Amino acid sequence: MTEVREAVGDAEALLRAQSGVLERIAGGAPLAEVLTEVATTLERLMPGCHCSILLLDLESATLHHGAAPSLPAAWSEGIDGLPIGRDAGSCGAAAFLGVPVIAEDVTTDPRWVQFRELAGAHRLRACWSTPIRGRGGVVGTFAVYHERTHQPAPRERDLVDRLTHLASVAIDHDTLFGALADSEERFRRAFDDNVTGMAITEPDGAVTRTNEALRDLLGRTEFELLGARLDELLTPAGESAAPYEATLSHPDGRTLDLVVSVSPVAGPDGRPVRLIANVLDVTQRRAAERERRGRREAEVARQAAEQASRAKTDFVAALGHELRTPLQAVTGFTELLGSLDLPPERRRAALEHINDAAGHILAMVDDVLDVARIEARALPLHPADLDVAAVVAEVLHLLEPLAGAEGVHLRDESGPASVCCDERRLKQVLLNLAGNAVRYNRAGGTVTITTRVEAEAVVVTVADSGRGVAPEDLERLFTPFDRLGADTGQGVGLGLPLAKGLAEAMGGRLAVTSVVGQGTTVEVRLPR
Repeated sequence: MTEVREAVGDAEALLRAQSGVLERIAGGAPLAEVLTEVATTLERLMPGCHCSILLLDLESATLHHGAAPSLPAAWSEGIDGLPIGRDAGSCGAAAFLGVPVIAEDVTTDPRWVQFRELAGAHRLRACWSTPIRGRGGVVGTFAVYHERTHQPAPRERDLVDRLTHLASVAIDHDTLFGALADSEERFRRAFDDNVTGMAITEPDGAVTRTNEALRDLLGRTEFELLGARLDELLTPAGESAAPYEATLSHPDGRTLDLVVSVSPVAGPDGRPVRLIANVLDVTQRRAAERERRGRREAEVARQAAEQASRAKTDFVAALGHELRTPLQAVTGFTELLGSLDLPPERRRAALEHINDAAGHILAMVDDVLDVARIEARALPLHPADLDVAAVVAEVLHLLEPLAGAEGVHLRDESGPASVCCDERRLKQVLLNLAGNAVRYNRAGGTVTITTRVEAEAVVVTVADSGRGVAPEDLERLFTPFDRLGADTGQGVGLGLPLAKGLAEAMGGRLAVTSVVGQGTTVEVRLPR
């Protein structure tokens, strides 16, 4: 009957202790106060014992004072910072091994060798220590001391087990609460002290909290910003994706350039419960970028103007040089006709020279005018459906005298193909390309014109077996009057630039490939 009343009394006492501890935890009481309540409860239920709760520091593997309501302060100070180990007394061994450790007599227990003197000074003879297990493993020890030798009874073991569990709840709560408090404190400092403007908003964008940097940036008080929406304060410059650019009309009249990034804070169900907005002032950076861009554009324009001026000078010089020879022929033969009474044959020959020179000048002027019209996008075109093979045949027929004189063979490998373009301009392109292929060929060489039909284009290829062009000189082929140092006495270096411009004016493309010593291939691609 006595055991029943004792068991009922223990249950009631434990229930009261549990309620009291949980109330203290809920009220935010310090951990030391909560653990003292746990230790005091056991001392009340086990008269004559002294309780101690030590906390384990995992990083240093040492035990530190948590609560010891009836033990001398000197004892608690003496074992504070105790390294855990097999021979580190009852508490150190229990924390190290993870099992209860009972020292019925500390004066003879080998694990107490280094603590016997201190225990004797405070009249402690027996110690029973139980590891306190939390969520992450052992978090401390619950020790029960007696002033005489002692072996715990089943009732005592049951009481210690129950109160050890209650201590673990308090320690886990303190650990979690401490981590949360530390996290909140670090967030508060990172938020309030951040030099970047920050705001916390509801999921709909309504501001609930701002830091000083944002208030200074927006020129508004916290009261003015509470409940306001960021998209009402700022004007997005484009899509409101994160991050996005925006502008702000500051109360002092300035217009600020901003970059805004928004990050959601998810709740337990994964849905956003808050938004954190970062607002960065990039006004000065944007102004500096615009200034650099303006200087860069001005420099590019200056260089382009200088290049255009040099090109114009070079063009005029080259044109003057090319015109001088035929003009000298016209002048010389005109003077000859005016100063001498020539026989009819020589008169006819002189007139033919004058006519050839005038034709050369006229052709050159026509080419120059065509290049100018192409650059001005004012070239007149008269597109019509054409039989490409017929145009190729006509071009090769016109070039037969030149090819014969140069000892070059012409080959027509064009197949049936039709395209809608300007017949005169297509003929002009092919005459220039095939004419160059003949002039810059070798004796006994060949010039072959082929055609092929693709899904969206007709491709005309002019290939020769001449000496070819070095890779570094390919771009110079399209520079007016640049004949790559050739001195054939034919052409002025406008053929390829004009052919390329005419092809592009008709919506096509012209490309050149060449292998030194093997020949050059020019491909003209015209849309169908």
